[in-house]
Amino acid sequence: MTKNHKYHQNKGHKVRRRSGVAATEFAVCLPLIILLVFGSIEATSFIFLKQTLNIAAYEGIRESIKVGSNNTSGASRAENILHSRDVKSYEISFPNGQSGQTKRGDDIVLEIRASAAANSPLVGRFIKDRPIVTRVVMVKE
Repeated sequence: MTKNHKYHQNKGHKVRRRSGVAATEFAVCLPLIILLVFGSIEATSFIFLKQTLNIAAYEGIRESIKVGSNNTSGASRAENILHSRDVKSYEISFPNGQSGQTKRGDDIVLEIRASAAANSPLVGRFIKDRPIVTRVVMVKE
């Protein structure tokens, strides 16, 4: 009976010691877990922003290349998409000039730039801002 009693005492001692190890492991791992979660949120946010810029540029250029259309209608179409997805600090440009003055078969280019920091949900004010750029080229109809 004494032997059993000693066994339970030792077992209880091991449990107490093990809980201290678990607390230490948690203290070491918690910052890594938090960093992983916030990093995942930021990464998905930037992927969403890049995809939104791609969609807006594609739809804007599709509007601009139509017969009788111009840059203003294409930019308006792109802006509607950007506003609906709450994109901030963006610029829409047509580097090749006015699409309404080009001939059929010419390339039309639409470029959209957006601020990464202004569109960041968590750490935008702590990171160095860099623009995310999307460029789409299509042939005038």
